[in-house]
This record gives sequence, C-alpha cells and structure tokens, in this order.
Amino acid sequence: MNIRPGNTTDSKAIAELIERFQSSLTLDPSGAGAEHFLASVSEASERQYLESPRYRYWVAEREGELAGFIAMRDQSHLFHLFVAAEQHRKGIAATLWCCARDQAIRAGGVSEFTVNSSLNAVPVYKRFGFVPAGEPVQMHGIAFLPMRLSLRACCIKH
Repeated sequence: MNIRPGNTTDSKAIAELIERFQSSLTLDPSGAGAEHFLASVSEASERQYLESPRYRYWVAEREGELAGFIAMRDQSHLFHLFVAAEQHRKGIAATLWCCARDQAIRAGGVSEFTVNSSLNAVPVYKRFGFVPAGEPVQMHGIAFLPMRLSLRACCIKH
C-alpha cells in the first residue's frame, strides 16, 4: 500500500468512492433531500477542497487504485475518511488516521480533533479514541454524530 498526499488529479476517484457509499450516508437511500450534501462531495467540490490551503488529503493506493483517503480541514477537523468496501478490515482507515493525525500534531496548535461521524462509522471513530460531543444531528438529508478527541485525554506522543 502506498500513502501519499492527495492532489487535484484525485478528485474524480475520491468523488466516485464517496458516491459508492451514498445510499448508506443519506437518510433516503435514493439521495432525495440530500442534494446539498451530494453537491458538497461532487468531483468539482472535491477539486476545490484539494486546491484549498484549509484542507489536507492523504490517499491510500493499492496496485495503482484508490483504496481510501482522509481529508482534514484546518488541521483539526476530520472532514472525510472513506475506504473502499473491498478494502475494509485491512487497517487502511487506521493508517490514514495516524498519518493525518501525526501531520496535524507536528504542524502544531492542535489540542483536539473533531469529526461529524456518519452513524455507521461511530464504532471506527470510537476505536480511534473519539467520544460523542452531542446528540445525533439530521440536516441536509444526512445524519451524523459530532465527536471529538482531546489530545490531553489520549496517549499520543507529541
């Protein structure tokens, strides 16, 4: 597996990977009511995020194909984390998280991380040390649980 920084040439593959999960991310499996969310994860939107200095992407590749990726916003908000279904349970999500987390910590100024976890991904984030930071939220046709990870509460070496 190869982990590398993401770039704008990855926007199409990233959007296509997210699209594979659309029916499990949106409240209505057809995507009805989630147009705002779906537009925010389109190829054009992903390209804009990749161009922005606020976002940092890491891409995992296996045999030249996108196996997964993580995106951080402003060093402290885990914005996206997706791993292709056929690559689940191979440690890719954890590897990507460690890469993004460690880079953010090295950059400095981070005291906690946040994520708006899809409800089906909550167990993954709990394994990473995140805890719920509120009640589940429904908006823009999706449901998520705000979560946070305090660096004081975990055993990350600085």
